[in-house]
Amino acid sequence: MIASRPLRSRRGVATIANAVNSGKSSALAMVEETLVRLAAYDIVQPQIWISRATPKELRAAALAVDARISAGEVLPLAGVPFAVKDNIDVAGFETTAACPAFAYEPDASASVVEQLIAAGAICVGKTNLDQFATGLVGTRSPYGIPRNAYDLSYVSGGSSSGSAVAVAAGIVAFALGTDTAGSGRVPAAFNHLIGFKPTKGRWSTRGLVPACRTLDCITVFTDKLSDARLVDEVVAGFDPADPYSKPLANRPIGRARIGVPRRDQRMWFGDAQSEYFYDRALETLGIDAELVEIDIEPLLEAARLLYGGPWVAERTAAIAGLLASDPDAIDDTVRSVVSPGVDMSAVELWNGIYRLAELKRLADQMWEDVDLLAFPTTGTTYRVAELQAAPVALNSNLGFYTNFVNLLDMAALAVPAGTRSNGTGFGITLIGPADSDHGLLSVAESYLAAANLPGPPPLDREGKMERIKLAVVGAHLKDMPLHWQLTSRNATFVGAFETAPTYRLYAMADSVPPKPALVHSADGAAIALEVYELDAAGFGSFVAEVPAPLAIGTVTLSDGTSVKGFVAEPRAMIGAEDITHLGGWRAYIARG
Repeated sequence: MIASRPLRSRRGVATIANAVNSGKSSALAMVEETLVRLAAYDIVQPQIWISRATPKELRAAALAVDARISAGEVLPLAGVPFAVKDNIDVAGFETTAACPAFAYEPDASASVVEQLIAAGAICVGKTNLDQFATGLVGTRSPYGIPRNAYDLSYVSGGSSSGSAVAVAAGIVAFALGTDTAGSGRVPAAFNHLIGFKPTKGRWSTRGLVPACRTLDCITVFTDKLSDARLVDEVVAGFDPADPYSKPLANRPIGRARIGVPRRDQRMWFGDAQSEYFYDRALETLGIDAELVEIDIEPLLEAARLLYGGPWVAERTAAIAGLLASDPDAIDDTVRSVVSPGVDMSAVELWNGIYRLAELKRLADQMWEDVDLLAFPTTGTTYRVAELQAAPVALNSNLGFYTNFVNLLDMAALAVPAGTRSNGTGFGITLIGPADSDHGLLSVAESYLAAANLPGPPPLDREGKMERIKLAVVGAHLKDMPLHWQLTSRNATFVGAFETAPTYRLYAMADSVPPKPALVHSADGAAIALEVYELDAAGFGSFVAEVPAPLAIGTVTLSDGTSVKGFVAEPRAMIGAEDITHLGGWRAYIARG
């Protein structure tokens, strides 16, 4: 890999609870540690929070937990700090859904929050989100834009943006999010987390500001699968006060046949790294399972009903009063999404319901052929600036593999599956039929054990200037004639690597100084190269000076990561000598 991937050092849910229950630590000590972490990360991203408990309130809550432990109670979440997405009610905090004009003070906490606090967990505060949970990006909030914890120039994912970053930054051990179209899964993928989206109705949604009330799920972000399982054990169950709650059921699932999209239906939006990591994840899953390519068009059609069909009107219904009385209080992009629902007819709604029933029947029949699905969580990621320039289209790209899940009543579990060269995460999502939650957790445990992924990279705490990696194969190598073009731009040497074994190398004819041409080829070999890193301005000026028939494209390295690098137009082959067998330009020069 291009960069090391040191593990994060912090304690998970079960570790904290065990320490507090055993007397090896205390809830108060956990709160003091949390306050230190809060202060440290406030310097980086204070905008991940909308409201927080005061230090005095946190210490009081901790002392109450410690008193219960001293009285002999054993609490499954004793002293565990957690955060709550600010569309979920917590007594003592305003609920804003990231819209100040909508804010209210709830009379009581949401059902799941009540259960967590009763189990000994301590609520640190309410986290930022895409307004009214409408978005998969984290950029649609008047309280600021939570950014990816590993590269601040990239999106955190949404709508549960602040919750994911609070866990990724190590401030809290777990955080509640919500999921209607992928909001509990996309941020997990981008921030190297577990994102558990239970079956609809498994966790009560009483006390949740609805996005689409018939589809909404409360979710959890954790570092470990075992911690997600522990939270589920605490909060799962039937809530008679929630009309969408249902009795618990556990549907066993096998793992012998795993459904994956047909290769021609896989969308990467130009992101070769995502494609590589997905293929690698499938190799791991395929060790003890049959991978079955399926036609995902029925799933994609169901997904299109969410924003291109009458379910838009369900989002409209959730904020109809505010939309009518004070539309300017709503984020421009969110308003553009929900406003069309005002004009949708009952006929459109019923036709949508009928079509969804047909598609669900097809999806249910799919489980006769496969035990579960393993999809990319997203096909790519984006910079914040890119999302601000094209907020709807790029958001839609991020929902390509997620939007159908709740419409078709499936359980889903997002897990890490790789680290992009910019440090952001790539993930896969295991998807099963309703009530397969425990089975998905078990399959994920086996997958992660077999994948043996490196830990996530260091957090981006400085808002580092974006830098671009560039592969050079010839005259720009160290001690070669054009190397000065890199040093004059303060390029940093990253390391010596090889390409994937899919390239051929040619010595171009009549080139001064002598230069090679690197050409992608199915019958190629691994070619030695060097990778340098430049800031965006230096990279841009370098590219401007590259003469034809050479050009700067994308080069895949032997570990599957992609960097910018020299490629060649077809005319570079005229009179050129194929030197692929030498393995690199230095060997050619040494040959004389």
